[in-house]
Amino acid sequence: MLTPHATSEYGALRHVAMRYASDVTPDLDGPDVHPVLTRQKTTSSWQPYDPATVRTQQDTLIDLLRSRGTEVTLLGAAPGCPVQHYPRDIAFVIDHLLVVARLNATHRRPEADALAPLLTGAPHVARLDEGTIEGGDVALHTGTVLVGLGEETSPAGVAALQQALSHHGVDREVRPVRFATRGIVHLDDHFTIVAPGTALIHRDVFPHAEQRFFEKHFDLVDVTDAEARAVQANVLAIAPDTVIVIAGSDRIAGQLAARGLEVLAIDYSEVTRIPGSLRCTTLPLIRA
Repeated sequence: MLTPHATSEYGALRHVAMRYASDVTPDLDGPDVHPVLTRQKTTSSWQPYDPATVRTQQDTLIDLLRSRGTEVTLLGAAPGCPVQHYPRDIAFVIDHLLVVARLNATHRRPEADALAPLLTGAPHVARLDEGTIEGGDVALHTGTVLVGLGEETSPAGVAALQQALSHHGVDREVRPVRFATRGIVHLDDHFTIVAPGTALIHRDVFPHAEQRFFEKHFDLVDVTDAEARAVQANVLAIAPDTVIVIAGSDRIAGQLAARGLEVLAIDYSEVTRIPGSLRCTTLPLIRA
């Protein structure tokens, strides 16, 4: 029986769920492109990708995680879902509670069906009944849960999460994070907590009030517009002193190493052809 547990974004990663890319790819330029995607293309790069190459790069990450003592559970396929390899969005763990997300895009909702084996016997599971909220917008901070209000997560979803936490005895305040522009895919493409008191931030997409909040609570490593479009802020902490970044993000890696972190780099160039990266392709279930 799985007992999910995670209190931070950087606790030692003991168990993670992943799912390989399918052979179905998103329609990025057809006549039926959704208005949300049209707005997201103004803030992120969207390019066709080769699913087989994505799966090969995922294998590199899986091998690295297992070599560091992380158990990797592979979720079943979600037929017809072109971004099924981003399981971060379908669920998230807050303290002892496994929260099943409410996806904004209707074509993505079948992705959550593969969670069934993980939910069976899990002692505390919450299913939200209002609004939308996706795991890429959710970040655990001391005593709080930060939730980005981009294109995929709604204020009603934030309120539903707060209600679920209270119902299940999780003593955390859910704090919405607002953006200064439309078209944001997820919070973790622009802000990621990488270690105790340390975070990456792409300041340009946040209003001044949010920037002041981040400055008060974190030692911030700034991410440039170009780095954000290359999804270089979307990193994965696997321990309080260890973070995985994508190859090519040398400046960010140097900033993190200068703060005493062990920085591991892997090639994820095919994965990041659409706006998702290391964090998106992993769903942490247990962090020590």
